[in-house]
Amino acid sequence: MAKVGGNTQSCGRGGRQRVSTHLDLEHVALELFTERGYEATTVDELARAAGVSRRTFFRYFPSKNDIAWGAFDRELERLRCWLRECGPGLAAMDAVRQAVVACNRLDADEIPWHRKRMALILRVPALQAHSTLRYVQWRQVIADFVAPSLGHPADSLVPQSIAYATLGVAVAAHEQWLAAEHADLPQLLDFALRELASGFTLPSLTGVRGA
Repeated sequence: MAKVGGNTQSCGRGGRQRVSTHLDLEHVALELFTERGYEATTVDELARAAGVSRRTFFRYFPSKNDIAWGAFDRELERLRCWLRECGPGLAAMDAVRQAVVACNRLDADEIPWHRKRMALILRVPALQAHSTLRYVQWRQVIADFVAPSLGHPADSLVPQSIAYATLGVAVAAHEQWLAAEHADLPQLLDFALRELASGFTLPSLTGVRGA
């Protein structure tokens, strides 16, 4: 799950790009959401706290729901770039793992903000419907990438299953990261995506009786 970035023309491999006004407004909003609650904070309050007009606010974010997702379209393109630039001999799931991990490497000063952001995305019921739309876009990037190597259309069962599974693993890794203050997000993602690629090999169940 790439969320918020680098120069997209070179796939953002040099670090995350600072878009000062956009990022400043996002940070002000994340602070207010954390202090007052997401639903209790209005757009007018956000604009006032950031020192911008309501019109300027909507120039940066189409809706309040979009704030937690930051520059999501730019991050999707960054993920596509990473996938396109992977070596031709690399297994598809290794490429997916490397790209997802790379797109979730954060500058130290951005980590607290990303924690606030992901706490909103994963824990605020009012954002769930909007998040579902974003998840569809993210999954499609994965499905579009793995489909050619499988010889199936991107909208067919196997590419879509891989995309859903990859998203599920990414969400689980983010939840573990939020639950542990000093956890390392790239390490969690790398480990979980390796397990996914191996098929989550599990020991046989013993001593378990059916109901």
